[in-house]
Amino acid sequence: MSEAWAGAEPQSPTDEPVVSQQTHLVPLDSLVAADSPRLTGEVEEHARTLAESEAALPPIVVHRPTMRVVDGMHRLRAAVLRGDDVIEARFVEGSVQDAFVLAVKLNAEHGMPLSRQDRVAAAGRILESHPAWSDRRIAAVTGLSPGMVGSLRARVGGGPQLALRIGRDGRNRPVNGAAGRLAASKVIAESPNASLREIASRAGIAVATARDVRRRIRLGQDPVTPRLALSMKVGDDTGERADDSATPPLGLEAVLARMRRDPSLRMSQVGRTLLQLLRTHLLTAEQRKDLIDGIPAHRAADVAQMARLCASRWLQFARDVEGRLPAGEGAAGGQQQVPQHLSRGA
Repeated sequence: MSEAWAGAEPQSPTDEPVVSQQTHLVPLDSLVAADSPRLTGEVEEHARTLAESEAALPPIVVHRPTMRVVDGMHRLRAAVLRGDDVIEARFVEGSVQDAFVLAVKLNAEHGMPLSRQDRVAAAGRILESHPAWSDRRIAAVTGLSPGMVGSLRARVGGGPQLALRIGRDGRNRPVNGAAGRLAASKVIAESPNASLREIASRAGIAVATARDVRRRIRLGQDPVTPRLALSMKVGDDTGERADDSATPPLGLEAVLARMRRDPSLRMSQVGRTLLQLLRTHLLTAEQRKDLIDGIPAHRAADVAQMARLCASRWLQFARDVEGRLPAGEGAAGGQQQVPQHLSRGA
């Protein structure tokens, strides 16, 4: 049910802005143009189509503290073209930054979705305003993959180095999964009778992870899974890489061998191509030395440039593949896995 807007008292701001279910008739001249995530602005033709339609315009969303339109600029423009004085609106509280996040989410969901360029630019802004949000949480808002958000985070850089990130469920989780597991093992050693919830809370990890850590300790296994252990060897939480002058980490050849025996890979053209590329690019120290010794001096710069280009594309490929993994994939179990050091998003 709509009611005339009379500047009612705003509700208390919340961390997650909630759009009011009650609608209000708001004067058009009281509204401020949206901080739109659309880089090219609104599409006039779409607004005219809405104006010429006889259908009622759905309520727009307005940030009450600033009276800025969060979602519905095309509808607002249509109302102006119709000659209306008021428009039906729902209010939302919260900060300006949270209002922008809501604008991205709503625009990504309705009939005129954001372009990929819009979503990438929006993700960059959200990374700056909400650096503690996990890659998966930002991905859920923007419609990008978590791997892409992780790539953007690394590209933006310069932000605070946080030990924890806030996931889609609102819980804090460690950026370095190994650190969280080690913290949980310490809690278990100090308080053997602690509940899983207590362990998870004190270590800053999920209850499921706490359960797996306790199981591994009872079995006499390392609380840190092989995958995370490998990632610790390859690079620490600051992004610095360990010395890679030796041969590839122990076990990678075995992983590739198992992949080559997997019918789902070796029986498809894409799978065979992938295996061939991986086998070709898994250089040992000896192979690398032989190649370096055989490069003519006048081609060294060209070779180095091409190598960096290839490395950049493989890094992006790895992030895109990681973006397809379900949350918590690889957190349990004792099998050797490929190190996941390319993206640290939760």
